[in-house]
Amino acid sequence: MKYADSELIINSDGSAFHLHVKPEEIAQKIILVGDRGRVDMVSSMFDRIDCVNENREFRSATGLFNGKRVMVLSTGIGTGNIDIVVNELDALANIDFTKREDKQESVSLDIVRIGTCGGLQPFVPEGTCIASERSIGFDGVMHFYADTERVRDLDFEREFVSHTGYDDAHGVPYCALNSSELLERIARNDMVRGNTIASCGFYGPQGRRLRIPLQDENLNTKIESFCYKGARITNFEMESSALAGLAGMLGHKALTVCLVIANRVGKRFIGDYKPKMAELVRTVLERI
Repeated sequence: MKYADSELIINSDGSAFHLHVKPEEIAQKIILVGDRGRVDMVSSMFDRIDCVNENREFRSATGLFNGKRVMVLSTGIGTGNIDIVVNELDALANIDFTKREDKQESVSLDIVRIGTCGGLQPFVPEGTCIASERSIGFDGVMHFYADTERVRDLDFEREFVSHTGYDDAHGVPYCALNSSELLERIARNDMVRGNTIASCGFYGPQGRRLRIPLQDENLNTKIESFCYKGARITNFEMESSALAGLAGMLGHKALTVCLVIANRVGKRFIGDYKPKMAELVRTVLERI
């Protein structure tokens, strides 16, 4: 298949349209962060930095860590940006930019998102690291793609919708499965294995009420009480569902690991979480 100019947009310097990264500048092991500023924090741990690129909210650095070639890339906030990031990373790895055709041999990327989140259970207090086994999307991104059932937990979805009485006006939630292999490699025995909601917003969609009333004032309570075969919803964040789903569809391994900086049940927040975040980053770099 030959990709048209309008579908695969390549900049004049040969880089991907949004990321401004060239095919030779990516790595097989990739860390995603939301904050552009966190790219410098992560890459400061590298033994060597080979290249740095940036465009809008997308900033990246590729280099070596303990002999491994690693790339760190900022995505900004939201699953809309994840749709851009995953598709362009896959294109950089698996499409010949000169011929605009798929390469003969496909490459599978290891992609770990490191972020912050809000805890939804008493057993995930501030400072807890959660590795997502499942990611429940409130965003709808995966519904624009075909045959996504193969990377989703459909029974979990049905039970969740039934338990919460989820309003169709919010869209249809989907439950994407993170990579079980990455989960074992990264989480080991010192991270909580959780079920994460990727919300389409920070305020109303996560049950925060400021000056606008919520459509369902009890949705968070229903989310917190949901249990599926012993599994509970552990945390809120805003990117993991599209990452897990799209990566799985494209043959890549993806995992989201988040530091709990606020416990929504206890209504507590960590003031300075940067030291804990630095510890988490180093752990992921060592295990990826």
